[in-house]
Formats: sequence, structure tokens, C-alpha cells
Amino acid sequence: MTGTETGKVGIKVWSDYVCPFCMLAEGPLHEATHDLDVEIEWMPFELRPYPTPTLRPEDEYLPAIWARSVYPMARRMGVDITLPTVSPQPYTRLAFEGYQYAAEHGKAAEYTPRMLRAFFQENRDIGQLDVLTDIASELGLDSAGFAEALTAGTYAEAHQEALRTAAAYRVSVAPTIIVAERHRLEGVPTAAQVRKAVLDAQAEQAVAEGAACGIDGC
Repeated sequence: MTGTETGKVGIKVWSDYVCPFCMLAEGPLHEATHDLDVEIEWMPFELRPYPTPTLRPEDEYLPAIWARSVYPMARRMGVDITLPTVSPQPYTRLAFEGYQYAAEHGKAAEYTPRMLRAFFQENRDIGQLDVLTDIASELGLDSAGFAEALTAGTYAEAHQEALRTAAAYRVSVAPTIIVAERHRLEGVPTAAQVRKAVLDAQAEQAVAEGAACGIDGC
């Protein structure tokens, strides 16, 4: 059910579990919306789908971007985050298929933030089935059912459909945030940017529903 159908402002957040900026975006999202009537939906987006090579923390690029951008931003925001030593970085397809399982079992909202913490705070290899299964169990999901579904590829097509949705929305960077299907934010937003987008969407929704006065009266 979409935000529009529930009367809430829908916020879609495209992220990848190996993107540190996706973890940093979580704080502004919640700060901006904690007292607003919103529905946040985490959406899958693979930055480097197989067979594209994933990044290695011992190469020059990752330490440089973390030193230049990730760590300074994290310090300003008060977020505990560390460049994982998992090398090469994991593909996230299997973790995203796990997201589809979690969504079907009512744990979508918890799954993505937990996966980001597992990688960036606990240095866990989220490309491994046993690691994903442990995390699923922590979230209260049936570990045996979860592992069986991922092994069988039960949610492979659902994940591919999610990637087609990302392409339809022209998502090319993570995080990409779309508020009420109209207001687009790319990269880590400020809480003020998110809040303005939500309040603008609420105002637009009110006008669309006729909750406004015209020159001839109310």
C-alpha cells in the first residue's frame, strides 16, 4: 500500500547496503519526519551488480573517499561508521532478496537499517548467506525459512522487478529520495530539505483533496 493510499506522505529511499552515504541519510530522514505523517519505504538499488567488480578497501579509492567525505560528514552528524575491511566488498543481490523476504513478513522497515549497521558498524560480510540468516533471526524472522528462500532463489524475480522500478525512476546514485512521487533529493540530505519536501507534499495533497478556500468561499 502506498503513502497516497494510506493518507500518509510516501517517501521512497533507494539505497545499497555497501553505500555509507545511505547509512548517513537515515538520521536526517528520521529527524525531519519523526512528528510527521509519513511512510518511508526503502527501495533496492545495486551500485555494482554482478559481474561488475566491487571495491576493495586496500585500494586507493575507498580510503580516499572516506577520508575526504564519509568520515568528516559522519563526525558532523555524530554517526559511528567505519570503512569495513571485507575485501572485496560484497555483492548485495542476496541481501536484497532477503529484503524481499523481510518485506513479505512485515520487517521491511527494520531490515535495511540493520543491514547497514551490520556492514558499517560490525564489519560483517553481508554477501554471505550465514551472516544474512543471523541478521534475519535477530529481526525475529524465521531463520530456516529465510535461508531456504534465499538458497532457492524464491525472491530473485521480485528483486529484479525492484531494480526495474529503480530504472523507471531513473535512479543512478545512492541514496536517492523521492517524496510523494514529486520531490527528488539525491545524496545525503539535510533534515531541513527532507522536512520542506514533506511539508510541500502535504500542502499539495491538501489542495488536491479540496482542503483549501477559494475566492468564492470554502
